[in-house]
Amino acid sequence: MNRTTVSEHGDARTRDGGGDDDGTRGDGLRRAASGIALVVAAGAAALLAVGAFLGLYVRPTSDDWCALWKTRDMGVLGITADFYSTQNGRVTNAFLTGLLYSDDMRGPKLLPAVLVVALGSGLFLLARAALRALRLPRPPVVLLVATAALLSALLFFAGTRSYQVLLWAPATISHTLPSVIGLWAVLAAVRAARGGPRWARGAAVGSALVTGVALGMLSEPFTLVGGLLAATVGVLCLPRLGWAADRYVSTWCAAACLGLATGLTLLYTSPGARWRRAQHPQESLSLAGLGETFHDWWRVWQTIGGQGAYAGALAVGALLGLALAAARPRTDETARTGRTDRQDRQDRQDHTDHTDHTDHTERTARTDHSDRTARAARTNRTARTVGRDRPGGLPPRRLFLVVVLLPLPLVLLASLAVVHGLRSGYGDTGWTYGRTWTNFLFPLLLALCAYGAWGGYLLGRRLLAPVPRPAGRAAALVAAGAVALGSAAALVQPVRELTTATVVRSVAWDRQNARIRSEVAAGARDVAYGPLLIGGLSEPLFASSYERDWAARCTATYYRVDRIHRP
Repeated sequence: MNRTTVSEHGDARTRDGGGDDDGTRGDGLRRAASGIALVVAAGAAALLAVGAFLGLYVRPTSDDWCALWKTRDMGVLGITADFYSTQNGRVTNAFLTGLLYSDDMRGPKLLPAVLVVALGSGLFLLARAALRALRLPRPPVVLLVATAALLSALLFFAGTRSYQVLLWAPATISHTLPSVIGLWAVLAAVRAARGGPRWARGAAVGSALVTGVALGMLSEPFTLVGGLLAATVGVLCLPRLGWAADRYVSTWCAAACLGLATGLTLLYTSPGARWRRAQHPQESLSLAGLGETFHDWWRVWQTIGGQGAYAGALAVGALLGLALAAARPRTDETARTGRTDRQDRQDRQDHTDHTDHTDHTERTARTDHSDRTARAARTNRTARTVGRDRPGGLPPRRLFLVVVLLPLPLVLLASLAVVHGLRSGYGDTGWTYGRTWTNFLFPLLLALCAYGAWGGYLLGRRLLAPVPRPAGRAAALVAAGAVALGSAAALVQPVRELTTATVVRSVAWDRQNARIRSEVAAGARDVAYGPLLIGGLSEPLFASSYERDWAARCTATYYRVDRIHRP
């Protein structure tokens, strides 16, 4: 074996921290991150399981009363027409409400479990798709499960209106379900882009248009947030900018934006929406009004910033990034080992054939030249695609800067649009409708997790450098794990309070419901109803006069009586 070959073997095993020591350190870091992720996943999954199970204890309150009797007496199409003509114009919202309440309260009781499963599985698949698009190695499954579970738990339980976000069907249909639908629409678009028949992409674009129209008539806040995000991605992925190989992404985003705009236009011009705007006349645009909107927006973010549990999104992302960094050396080493084996076989053949050193050097030079030519051709071929012109699948520099700088400003701008809409529709207290914050909290959590993964990846690569840094690896794992576990632990008390309030109310409601139905069966036309408050929602008999008490009137109609009164 000649000297040149020995030198190449040594280089292959030592550069970039390769070799057995680097692989051992990577395996240790990956196992430690997986162990921490297992605990995080177990805790977050337990919280989600409690939330899903609490759906069985959901009982009517506020808008439930109106949805129940309208679905029963009008049917699905009847309540849809009623929403369009006399309520708010949300056709898709009304249609889904009619379907959900078709069997009394069975649908609202099952909806929380459906949301938990749909959101968690969607986040898991989204993480896998993102790693595949960036050409990064697939981390242990438990890390993806922990990420999806903790982000779901944070969305449902870390805010100020957990009951409304997960358990109250009218709010989940309007403000939680749209994000889940949007998530799965993106996954379908990604699946169509990865392969399949030629018509798959056209079908995905058409589906984006139809889904956008439906979402536009489902939720105005989501339309604002989703439209802003889709428009930004569509512009960035124009082929002329060099970050996308074709027009598929831009076309899909354009179809989604067109659908959202069409749905919102149909909603805004409906008789029901005009009636609703008449109840809350909008103020003319002025500097004072803009100042008040910014003040409300600032109070929203003060409230969100006060929820320390959201730091868990950064932490679980950091755990994922550390595991990805630990997987990289092993992948590189495998690739290098394969090259070394080929060299060994060539060296043995050279020795057997008694090839002189000069011939071997010439062949090596020709091979290196061929390898450089092939690598250059591959680079030129893939430079036009997103995230494929750098070793290891890292995105190009310009795209990297955009991805780092844009997410948070976009979320802040989207939240400002939502707050402005709330102030226009509900006045000075509109910003307090925490259930609507879900529309921009979801992309915020995704952005925080992505930032955490990016930081964890860079830190992990430094800690796995040729110079051993076991103390640094341990400190990074402890810090990320402690924050992630602390975030999950911080949700225990809100979930406990939510459980107590929901179960206690269900027992009291069942007792009162049985009494009212027995009185109605005996011929009573005016029954007593004691308000059972939960989740900051309105209950019957909340208004100063019965004529203005829409909840009381809906409750009376549900029980088929003329009137209700306090006990």
